[in-house]
Amino acid sequence: MSNNNNDHQHGKQRDAATTVGRYLVSPLIRKIGDSLFAASVSIRSGRGSGTSDWVLRFTQPFACPDSAGRYATEQGLNWVRDRSVAA
Repeated sequence: MSNNNNDHQHGKQRDAATTVGRYLVSPLIRKIGDSLFAASVSIRSGRGSGTSDWVLRFTQPFACPDSAGRYATEQGLNWVRDRSVAA
């Protein structure tokens, strides 16, 4: 797992981003309390002034950062897949 040092200092960790077509899926894991982790995912499309970024935040706590990252990535990929089918 690659970390952004600034984010890591504030209890946040970024998993590796995944590119799917025109979308960049980037999970974000945050430590909550002493032993739980929260997950969210950013889904970005476009460049410059044409960039759109959707952020999904999940309420379910996770016992470890790896499972939080996997869940966030899976949900982000599902969002991209559902959006691609609808297009």
